[in-house]
Amino acid sequence: MAFHAPLLLECGATLPGYTLAYETYGKLNASRSNAILICHALSSHHHAAGYHSMDDRKPGWWDTCVGPGKPLDTDRFFIVCSNNLGGCHGSTGPASTNPVTGKPWGKSFPDIVVRDWVRSQAQLADALNIERWAAVVGGSLGGMQAMQWSIDYPDRLAHAVVIAAAPRLSAQNIAFNEVARQAIKSDPEFHEGNFYEYGVIPERGLRLARMLGHITYLSDDGMHAKFGRELQAGSPTKGYDMEFQVESYLRYQGTKFAGEFDANTYLLMTKTLDHFDPASEYGNDLTRALARARAGFLVISFTSDWRFSPARSREIVRALLENNIDVVYAGIKADEGHDAFLMGIPQYLEVFNAYMQRVAREADAA
Repeated sequence: MAFHAPLLLECGATLPGYTLAYETYGKLNASRSNAILICHALSSHHHAAGYHSMDDRKPGWWDTCVGPGKPLDTDRFFIVCSNNLGGCHGSTGPASTNPVTGKPWGKSFPDIVVRDWVRSQAQLADALNIERWAAVVGGSLGGMQAMQWSIDYPDRLAHAVVIAAAPRLSAQNIAFNEVARQAIKSDPEFHEGNFYEYGVIPERGLRLARMLGHITYLSDDGMHAKFGRELQAGSPTKGYDMEFQVESYLRYQGTKFAGEFDANTYLLMTKTLDHFDPASEYGNDLTRALARARAGFLVISFTSDWRFSPARSREIVRALLENNIDVVYAGIKADEGHDAFLMGIPQYLEVFNAYMQRVAREADAA
């Protein structure tokens, strides 16, 4: 959807207009009370569920949770998922044409913060004539957007579902993101972000960034269960070529990612993630930051998620409780690491589904 009015960003820059790519699932009811917004994580997009064509090898990234009879039940909800501003799957981003220069924005695309995403999503809601979301839902960086929604637009959502998220990044997380950015920026084909003009892609940098990131999304136990120390050829080989199955897996993921994702978007979104810290505007007090929230909350963490650990989710829960805000918290035992929020873990789906049944009942009664 194209928006022609200028969008003032938190950095002080203005986008003269922008496009948000989005998909919808299910039907909006007569009272327009059953709308759900899904906010995606770092490298995801608006295609959350189902297949675009018979040629698709995999469904949308959250197909585990979106569909008939699933927690985000398309028989009961009208679900909207948009590609974040600055993305590379149809929304205006660094690879889009700058209307002033007629060339791709590249490195000149303005800085984006989570609040900018939320503001653009609110404009999408206006265009869809949705005054209030039954819930804003997201995992990881998507969960951070749900939190920001509850602060910036407290009367425009009934519930916030925050899964495998944190109120801000740790120094270790910021460090991982910086190493990934340096891998991209040091690629000779990066050309200081203007690689579009050279007709190239910084594939090596993107591959390394994705390989590093993917390690942080998994747990040691999960990687051991999936790969162990299994060799590709069954016996060791000489030299430095690929030997272990985990090496093959990481190289495959890196190569696949490099063919699908824009390097400047990766830099932009990791920086957006780094800077998310709603408490910073309230004297570093998360309780004060969340005092504006009016939504009910579901907060879910996973025991093996060392990137956004359960302790970080409990910080959110504690701040909500200190504000007497209705919150349900579930710590799910899982070996899948941070990626657990994408998986069909029975206890996780049971908790998620039970809460969304409550949301659906409220929407039906509205």
